[in-house]
Amino acid sequence: MDALDRKILTELQLDGRLTVTELAARVKLSVSPCHRRLRDLEREGAIRGYRAVVDPAAVGLNFEALVFATLRWEDPDTVTAFEEAVTAIPHVIQAQRLFGEPDYLLRVATTDLTAYQQFYDQQLARLPGVQRLTSTIVMKNVIQDRPLPE
Repeated sequence: MDALDRKILTELQLDGRLTVTELAARVKLSVSPCHRRLRDLEREGAIRGYRAVVDPAAVGLNFEALVFATLRWEDPDTVTAFEEAVTAIPHVIQAQRLFGEPDYLLRVATTDLTAYQQFYDQQLARLPGVQRLTSTIVMKNVIQDRPLPE
């Protein structure tokens, strides 16, 4: 991957709806080579897909919390059960396994604090293998959906 491929990736992260012609103009390439590079990036997996970025507040999800989860045991069965259960919960919009403690960081979106409290009690607290959950409320997203650095 060279600097031109990285520029193509940056432009697409900023605006995934660019036409190949618009993209080529932004990266200062003719259309055919730009299209070839774009297809190569897709085929190689550098571009995993295209999607719309939706404002959570526009769909009524005005509350966001970060939840730190520590498991009782970290054996493969517990980890698998926890990850499968988390994957099945739509309000968990991001989940990351961490080194050290805690074991996981979950990003959760709900309509408000009351909905979060119910979600916490009915779903998060019942996740398999959980020893401890710690939540913090997101006051403001300062950086979100930033393109990866070149």
